[in-house]
Amino acid sequence: MDLGIRGKRALVCASSKGLGRGCAEALAEAGCTLVMNARGAEALEAAAAAIRERFGVEVIAVAADITTEEGRGRVLEAAGDIDILVTNAGGPPPGTWTDWAREDFIKALDGNMLTPIALMQALVPGMMARGWGRVVNITSQAVKAPIGVLGLSNSARTGLTGFVAGTSRQVAKSGVTINNLLPGIHDTDRAVALDTGAAKAAGGSLEEARKAREATIPAGRYGTAAEFGAACAFLCSQHAGFIVGQNLLLDGGGVNTTL
Repeated sequence: MDLGIRGKRALVCASSKGLGRGCAEALAEAGCTLVMNARGAEALEAAAAAIRERFGVEVIAVAADITTEEGRGRVLEAAGDIDILVTNAGGPPPGTWTDWAREDFIKALDGNMLTPIALMQALVPGMMARGWGRVVNITSQAVKAPIGVLGLSNSARTGLTGFVAGTSRQVAKSGVTINNLLPGIHDTDRAVALDTGAAKAAGGSLEEARKAREATIPAGRYGTAAEFGAACAFLCSQHAGFIVGQNLLLDGGGVNTTL
């Protein structure tokens, strides 16, 4: 399927690896010019070079901490007029509700709620003026079904979801759609970190922890960054203009819910 976005300019955050890179690769395959961002310069440059070589598209790499005002300023200056925005940031660490202080919540909100909002406030007005735009926020399955040890993530990402629910319906008439992708467990560094924590808690091996988690997923496996990226690219496509303010689960059926 031709996604109809060849030549569009896309900013993909946290895209040197994992789900962000999967999204960047899918958009590059669709013919988009990319602005890629991550904190680690070495990994980011390597990912950008690989995408340039594989897909033959222009890729600008900006190593910066997107959760800081200075970092966002550098990324936005390099980005210019953006047609597609994919927000993404690493999730807060696991723990229990008695462990977290106010500073922990503020850090989680900065990374997983306030930063995506700031990027939308910076870029969506230009999309509206040009009459077309796509925003996809990578959130979490925890928005649909909270995960006990991820209370910081539950809180911050649910706040972002509420913002998107209202804002998306205000900008849709201008040809701009805002939606959220909710990943379950995918085969990324985040999954390794969570499985490592589970293995330590259970006194078992990493392999045992992974098999136990896979057993809770109806699909019987972890997702891949490539299939996640394909879903992102579709939401960014010309075919998705009637999808507004939605939360799409990509979890292999792991969240047992009717809606």
